[in-house]
Order: sequence, then structure tokens, then C-alpha cells
Amino acid sequence: MVFAVAGLRHTGRRPVGLARHEKGFGGVMLHSLFKLAAETSSDARRKLLQAVTDLFFCDPEPTGLSKHHYGEIALRALPHLDSQARQGYADEVAAEPNLPRSVANALAGDPDGEVAQLVLRLSPVLTDRDLAAIALNQSQAHLAAIAERVRLSENITDILVDRGDTGVLKTVGGNEGAAFSEEGFDRLLERGREAAAIPRAVAVRSDLSDARAERVLRVLVELGEDDDVDFASDSEAAAIARLARRQRLEVSQLIKDLKSRSRTIDDIVVMLAEEDRAYHLAQVIAEASEISAEQVLRVLLRRDVSGIALACRALEVGFPAFAAVLALRARRLMFANKDTDEDLRRYAQIEMAAAERSMRFIRMKARVA
Repeated sequence: MVFAVAGLRHTGRRPVGLARHEKGFGGVMLHSLFKLAAETSSDARRKLLQAVTDLFFCDPEPTGLSKHHYGEIALRALPHLDSQARQGYADEVAAEPNLPRSVANALAGDPDGEVAQLVLRLSPVLTDRDLAAIALNQSQAHLAAIAERVRLSENITDILVDRGDTGVLKTVGGNEGAAFSEEGFDRLLERGREAAAIPRAVAVRSDLSDARAERVLRVLVELGEDDDVDFASDSEAAAIARLARRQRLEVSQLIKDLKSRSRTIDDIVVMLAEEDRAYHLAQVIAEASEISAEQVLRVLLRRDVSGIALACRALEVGFPAFAAVLALRARRLMFANKDTDEDLRRYAQIEMAAAERSMRFIRMKARVA
């Protein structure tokens, strides 16, 4: 028997949901479905969707026509349901392999993250293209759900690393089913310098190559988060740890020297920039500017140079020292030399008073937050 209202093939098994409303199949059920389809209330739409969903998933191998008709009904019903009803429906069909892709996309892209989350975590019908579109345009709640999928390609993790907050990065970093490109992995660790929980989550993965494990370790020891990690005394990891600890002590002394004026800001900036020590450079600038190291690191490694230029100008960093900062940025962000030349020219045009006003505003805003 074919239900015209749904275009679905009935296989003879009794649908679970309709058993609550009807005594059997035949004319009574058909009449009820047509009656529900004619009504426009939210409750009627919900009941129709539930009834047709029960019928559709009775068939383990629905035809293409059945999928088409079911998808049309679902897509027409969803806009008329409230968030609670949409979430109930989404949770019910999230893991179904026969769910039409159009319906999966509608649920996964729902503005309400509670509606979308289970579909984003579990749906086997969402493609990389679908996930990428959602990851590029939706909220952190959507990204957090995507980060929990059993398998994630490099293309998707690249987007998550760029757009995700600390929670998203911690989740995807610790997800052993998430693959990372070299660029994406480096970006993940770079952002991990703003939150130690991120490299710590990555460090416990059992699938890390030796090279990647060493890179994670470098970040942890740089942040002083390696105290509970044991190293063999003759290992490369131990040598890295010792170097990082020496560098941390050195930065502490540099900050003391800066405060006592026994060393100039330019000397310190040039030394750290030439040694490619971005995080330590951010620490020194942050201490001198009375803002957080995380704020400085973000603007230091952002493509827009204006933020770090204002911070350096307010500290009266000279042109040769700022040129060293630009060289560090060029290495990290793969800029061409001609770009850094233009940035240095613009740096010379920044008025000291304007830079100082901007930094006072940033400090005030940070205190209020």
C-alpha cells in the first residue's frame, strides 16, 4: 500500500508512533494523515511529521521517491515547530543512515545549537562540504558538536582551529578521530599558547607521531605546564624541557631588567624577535603595557599589523626593533618582505599620543571585563 500523502512504501510492520493515534492501517490511518496534512497548526504539523517519520523508518531500504517525499514533508513541517519540538525530532533521527541529506542539513544548521548538536555529532549522511558550510557560518555550540564527531577530516579541523573557542579546540585537539594538516596542527598549538588546556588535551592522544609529540611538548614547557611530566635525562624531550625552563627564567630576568632600566625595551625586543620567541616577546610587551600576554600574542600573530604596531609605538619601540618584530611575523605568517617594508613605513606615521590613548582604552576595557 502506498500512502499518497507521504509517497512512502509501507512494509507491513506496525509503526510505533501511529499506534498511539490509530487502531490500524487501512482507511482510518489514511484519513487521519490527510486530515493532519490539511491542518496548519504547530501541533498538527508535529503530529504529521511524527506519523510520517514512523512510517518512513519502518522501511530499512526506502526508495529514492520515498526519501524525496519524506524530505519534502519534513522540510515543510520544521519551520512550524518550536525549538523543543525540533530538538525532539532531531534527537530521534540524528543517527539514521536513511535520513534525507536535505533534512540532516536543515537540522544541523538550525540556529538553535541544542537542536543541531546531536545531528552534528552523529549524522552519517552529512558530508565534508555540509560540515564545512556549517562550521564556517554557525555558532560555537555548532562547532563544539562537530568537534565531537567520530571522524573529522583535515579540511574540517582547519576550520575548527581557525574559528573555534578554547572549548572547541580542547575537544577537537583531544579527539583521536580528528585528522590535522601540518598547518592546522601548528595553528592549534599556536592558539594553545593562549590556553594550556589545549596542548594538554593534545598531549594525551595516543596517535601522535614523535615529531608532533615534541612540538606539543615545546608548547607545554614554554607555558610552564610540564612540571608533572617525567623525561628521560638523555632524551631530546629532556633537552627541550631544560632549554624552555632556562628561557622562562631568562624572560623573568629580562622583565626585571626592563623595570630597573638596566636594559632597554629595544634591546629585549630585538633579542627575542631574532630568536623567534613569539610568546616570550608577547610576555615582555604585555608586562610593559600592563595588559595580558594572551592579548599581545593574538595581535602579534594576527595578519592585521595595527594592533601590535600600536602596542610597540606606545612603548616607544624604535624602528630597528619594530623591524625585527615584523621579521618574526613574516616568518610565522609567511609574509613577503615588501609587505613588512610597507608596515614599517606606516609604523613611522603613528602618532605617539594616539598610540598611548589606544592602549589606555584597551587597559580600561580589560579591567571592566
